[in-house]
Amino acid sequence: MYQTHSQREFAIEFQPQIHILRPSIHSRRANIVVKFQDLYGFTVEGNVDDVNILNEVREKVRQQGRVWWALEASKGANWYLQPQVSSLTEGIALKSSLKLSNLTNAITLKRLIRKGIPPVLRPKVWFSLSGAAKKKSTVPESYYSDLTKAVEGKVTAATKQIDHDLPRTFPGHPWLDTPEGHAALRRVLVGYSFRDSDVGYCQGLNYVAALLLLVMKTEEDAFWMLAVLLENVLVSDCYTNNLSGCHVEQRVFQDLLVKKCPRIATHLEELEFDVSLVATEWFLCLFSKSLPSETTLRVWDVLFYEGAKVLFHVALAIFKMKEEELLQTHHVGDVINILQKTTHHLFDPDELLTVAFDKIGSMTTNTISKERKKQEPAVMAELDQRLRRLNSIKMDDEK
Repeated sequence: MYQTHSQREFAIEFQPQIHILRPSIHSRRANIVVKFQDLYGFTVEGNVDDVNILNEVREKVRQQGRVWWALEASKGANWYLQPQVSSLTEGIALKSSLKLSNLTNAITLKRLIRKGIPPVLRPKVWFSLSGAAKKKSTVPESYYSDLTKAVEGKVTAATKQIDHDLPRTFPGHPWLDTPEGHAALRRVLVGYSFRDSDVGYCQGLNYVAALLLLVMKTEEDAFWMLAVLLENVLVSDCYTNNLSGCHVEQRVFQDLLVKKCPRIATHLEELEFDVSLVATEWFLCLFSKSLPSETTLRVWDVLFYEGAKVLFHVALAIFKMKEEELLQTHHVGDVINILQKTTHHLFDPDELLTVAFDKIGSMTTNTISKERKKQEPAVMAELDQRLRRLNSIKMDDEK
């Protein structure tokens, strides 16, 4: 069974042993591209500067680990399971109803999570803080086991698409791209497609679920993390058949780009560049196909604690980090190339998250919810018009 995986040692038992990467002397002298494996088994290509950045980041991870362990020693193993505060303003409002120690813990926790959860603690902290543990506790212990047995052998449009996507999900990965890895990923995705028939399966979820499998200790925990992500963390309808939620997010992101990065937005409009060309994949795959895995998981650390607003912060930060380069572009293809190159080599999550939260500025969940409500009517009208057009074409073909 999945829990006895010997091939996943790199993802769990290996995690605490964060090795220093050492390029060869030849590579250092020639400044050529080197290949190496990251903490989660992905093969990464980069130059020696990229390796140096990764080593610096891994040293910071070690230091963060010592901070987390010290807090567990002084406050208790589950000190972070206190009432959560997502902003300082909310913290002040709650001060009268929370003990000061709980308020301090919440503010400390937010700051710590933005600096990164140590890989060895990530499964436990995610499962608790995301609400996955609570969600799992509301059903019988055998729920996941019963679900996977009940759907075994059933064929639907979702299962067919899942089977098609399995070999295309992180090909070449030493565990995911094996019969064992495919089987585990299939059980999680098929199981969820039956749990929520409105979502079923949407391309993009395969990458999200695959990364969850690498992080969480068990297949079942990965399933519940996927459930809480789709049912509580992200906007509803993001992965339904018409992707209405995703279309809304793209419109909200476009508006936020105008407000937060006006120079970039004006230039891209002149180029007739549609941000959804790059941002759709970012939002559907939660950056798992775009950013290096260690950077993606730092984004997810914050996502599971602060909510979907984090995706907007990070997406805006990617544009902001390359503002001057983007302003020099003359073609849509140049914009895409700059953004793809940037995301693929963003090995320093601290740099990304510093821009995302310090330079982009504050965006509350309430503000983004209002933006979504403003955009929803236009999106639904557009989708309805598209459906009518398709039905009209279909009727003409049948005549």
